[in-house]
Amino acid sequence: MTVTIMRLVWKSLDKMRCFRKRSTIPFLGVLITCLLFLNLYMEDGYMMEVGKRPLRETSMHPSNTERYVHTFRDLTNFSGTINVTYRYLAGTPLPRKKYLTIGLSSVKRKRGNYLMETIKSIFDQSSYEELKEIVVVVHLADFDLAWCENLVQDISRKFAHHIIAGHLLVIHAPEEYYPSLDGLKRNYNDPEDRVRFRSKQNVDYAFLLNFCTNLSDFYMMLEDDVRCSLNFLTSLKKVVTSREGSYWVMLEFSKLGYIGKLYHSRDLPRLAHFLLMFYQEMPCDWLLIHFRDLLAQKDVIRFKPSLFQHMGYYSSYKGAENKLKDDDFEEDSIDIPDNPPASLHTNIHVFENYYATKAYSSVDEYFWGKHPSTGDFFVIILHEPTQISKIKIVTGTDDRQNDILHHGALEVGEKLVGTKRGRQCSSYITLGEFKYGNIEVQDVDRKIAFDIECVRIVATASQKEWLIIRTISLWTAQPPSQWYTEGPYRLD
Repeated sequence: MTVTIMRLVWKSLDKMRCFRKRSTIPFLGVLITCLLFLNLYMEDGYMMEVGKRPLRETSMHPSNTERYVHTFRDLTNFSGTINVTYRYLAGTPLPRKKYLTIGLSSVKRKRGNYLMETIKSIFDQSSYEELKEIVVVVHLADFDLAWCENLVQDISRKFAHHIIAGHLLVIHAPEEYYPSLDGLKRNYNDPEDRVRFRSKQNVDYAFLLNFCTNLSDFYMMLEDDVRCSLNFLTSLKKVVTSREGSYWVMLEFSKLGYIGKLYHSRDLPRLAHFLLMFYQEMPCDWLLIHFRDLLAQKDVIRFKPSLFQHMGYYSSYKGAENKLKDDDFEEDSIDIPDNPPASLHTNIHVFENYYATKAYSSVDEYFWGKHPSTGDFFVIILHEPTQISKIKIVTGTDDRQNDILHHGALEVGEKLVGTKRGRQCSSYITLGEFKYGNIEVQDVDRKIAFDIECVRIVATASQKEWLIIRTISLWTAQPPSQWYTEGPYRLD
């Protein structure tokens, strides 16, 4: 039955050869059909068998057909791990589960090698306390075992203390576990060597994800030519905590390629199977988008500032120049706001789906309302009385610079009472006036004698322009972990 299913799946996928344009809609339809068909016939999956074998161990490679079946026989169960015996080149997993696994896959480059710098940046930009919650897994995915051996010796010398502490693992998936990399489909008219490169890269990442399944709560995908912002883990944890109670599959902390893509570790087996299933269809970053869509996260959830920056000048494919940079990256992004849990509402007429909550999120989105009148308000009601140290509000965008709050005030309130419109503060104090659509107030906790329960924006004059509230940022005087006890904000 399984063989019949696989034949039908591959027969359907072969039909995609006729599509030469980069339209993903027809492919996604076939993709969904195939996955649903497979899941009707799920079987028990194979558990991952992990063993340590010498790096220079040799083995008889099976034929292409045997390797093909060997790799894909597990795909009828998308929830189980893949049967791969990994070689440990440096370090071993610790029994305690960490908060975050950072996965890097690296191959030999014709020009330049940035892996050592990337590992160094991860460790240098993390505090001692942050390192306790991180494990870095490097998959040396090149079939040149001599290159792997030389590189792992360099890694072991430079990062010996991190390996001993369990912060760093280096692994290798043997070539015998790879599917055929010959005679691959030439989708999008890509040259044969490029198709082979990107197809193998999909398998490299699949085996890396498969290994990392049970190491931590979350998994961060990075490339091997990246530098990190200072204390990126602390910033990342703030964002993750702010999303508690909301559904997400992939959070993005960079807009480039597969840099800074965060997943729940529980989704890694399915993602690994998915990359293996469609390894020759398209590049990895396109597959990641399809995977996100299939799990019902339709919109990109990307945070600014970016926490990771591409630093390589030469691609791992043929050493071609690749000078892409993320212009949203900030080296020191520790000043990400806390934005404690809150309810938001406004009497300004909301345009389409530019809801109030979008102004309180770290995601690149905003609130947009029709022209406010005198006395109109936008209020944030905190779930708990909170000591606020700083408030910053930005209105308007680069392409809509007139949609700012031309005349307005920032107020903070206390003494919540129940009304017909819900809970509202009965007492407010004005902190300042908006200037050119923005306001920033420092040392709020020293200026206000009470714990704040409401933050309110009030229009002090009518305007004909619409209003965009781009960001509302609150910094608490206490550690932010104290305030994420009731889940994220919600729209009343």
